[in-house]
Formats: sequence, structure tokens, C-alpha cells
Amino acid sequence: MPRRKTSLKSNRVSKRKHTRNLKVKLQLKKSIKKFQELVAKKDAEAKAFISKVFSQLDKAAKKNIITKATANRRKSRLNKHLSKSA
Repeated sequence: MPRRKTSLKSNRVSKRKHTRNLKVKLQLKKSIKKFQELVAKKDAEAKAFISKVFSQLDKAAKKNIITKATANRRKSRLNKHLSKSA
């Protein structure tokens, strides 16, 4: 258990950040899964939904929840998925 006030505050802050980051990551996973289901069904709604997923990936990268390279790689793979199904 930390003794200093700064260490205690650091623990509180890191716990808050962790829960916030976890929430964003889980939401991102749900969106990607939903997009993949739409692509599997060959639904026309997938083209409209991909922009939402891209936006979420960009926001997560901007907040340093995932790295910029990871976001770009995922966007590339999702786009490739969409173009294959069309």
C-alpha cells in the first residue's frame, strides 16, 4: 500500500483511466463485431457503418488508448473485408 499522498492519487487516477480505456476498447470491439456480421450477411448497411467504426478507431488512437498504427492497420483490414464481400 502506498504511503505518500502523490502515490495514492496516482493509483486513483490510473484506476479511473483504466476503466475509461476499458470502456472505449469494449465499445470498439462491439462495433467491429457488428460490422463483421453485416459484412457476412452482405448487408448494404455495412458501407454506412464502416465510417462509424473508423471514427471510433481514430478517436481511440487520438486518446492514446490504442496506437495510431494499430488503428490504421485495423481500418485497412476492415476495408479489405468490405471490398472482398462486395
